Amino acid sequence: MPHDKEYVIRLSGLDLGQLIDGLEARADAWRLTAVYLVTGEAPDGFMIEECSDAEEARRIAGHYQRIIRTVVEQWEGQR
Repeated sequence: MPHDKEYVIRLSGLDLGQLIDGLEARADAWRLTAVYLVTGEAPDGFMIEECSDAEEARRIAGHYQRIIRTVVEQWEGQR
């Protein structure tokens, strides 16, 4: 699939909320992985994501945050 092609996807408000929740969970997992790789501390039951270092984990978390912002901005623009 091309990475620069834009898509229009239709979802119900409920489904869109679930999508955003899932993206936020992934962003948190990567953010917590970065914290763990720097401090060695993580919440009980937390599963560390596989990556080479904290910087990579922060970049991936940031990517999820950018996706979330884009989706939320478009959602709010249609309310």
